[in-house]
Amino acid sequence: MTAKALNRTLSLSGGMILLVLAALAIITAYQHWSAFIQWCLSVQITLHRYLVLYLLQINNAQYSGGIWLLTGSFIYGVLHAIGPGHGKFIVTTYLSTNNETPFVSRAVPFLGSLMQGLTAIAFVFILSVLLNLSGGDLSQSRWYVEKLSALLIGAFGMFIIWRAVRGYRPAKMQIKSLVPAGQSGHQHDDQCGCGHNHGVGYCGRDGSWMTHLGVIVAIGARPCSGAIMILLFSNALGFITWGIMAVMTMALGTALSIMTLSVAVTWARDGIGKLYLTRSPRHLRMLTLALKVVGGILLILFACVLFLTVIPVSANGDYIAAGC
Repeated sequence: MTAKALNRTLSLSGGMILLVLAALAIITAYQHWSAFIQWCLSVQITLHRYLVLYLLQINNAQYSGGIWLLTGSFIYGVLHAIGPGHGKFIVTTYLSTNNETPFVSRAVPFLGSLMQGLTAIAFVFILSVLLNLSGGDLSQSRWYVEKLSALLIGAFGMFIIWRAVRGYRPAKMQIKSLVPAGQSGHQHDDQCGCGHNHGVGYCGRDGSWMTHLGVIVAIGARPCSGAIMILLFSNALGFITWGIMAVMTMALGTALSIMTLSVAVTWARDGIGKLYLTRSPRHLRMLTLALKVVGGILLILFACVLFLTVIPVSANGDYIAAGC
């Protein structure tokens, strides 16, 4: 067996193993999804109470509580990224259906997660500090913000579909070999099947600055409920600075976790993509178009679920529903 045939066999075997593992993971997640959601909510409520306890320690001049507050906020951010959430769905859907550079696939989710912290700070600072709204008004404002963020995610999904369909062009020319005629009998065309990436756009990257900005906004426009809770309590106790530091530490933990997820998604996508290296450029373009359209449809459906399942307005403030 030649080295090329061996590499192709190993790539096919690796791709099949990834597909089997993905199928097993989906089946396992489906069977235990309800219990997993309940566990995530229980852990989140417990962490909320600990963070509030650390804020009360700072209020009582126990400044060691500040260290525990920042540490707990970072852990909360990491664990928050492990549970179900819109940021992880957006990152997974986009990176699995779009070919991005390693830098972009890490930087965009990272910036989007940090933007979540900034959004929470702006939300609380404008509505609670500047406008001095009550808990019920803040809950209603949060309701509108989450509805709007769901609409933004849906709009981003439609943008991906529109851009994919608009950018699809059937192949009109063949790329000839760069070797001068007469020195090689191999001609590169749609049907050569040599295993090289001849497809126009296959090796190129899919994203633009508008698409990257759309991913960042889609992730960051929906503030974390835990971050809002910390900011509200720290503002009520009179030290909003500690709340801001805790929220940005929380956002950093989430950003690092989602960036790790993006690495795993990119690795899995590239591994499965090796199964299609011998396809013609026309087939590759059609497959790429189909993946992008499916990704956009998934984002639209996910946005509909978010829009219809926003936590109802609470007259006493959302921190009551958070278990604090």
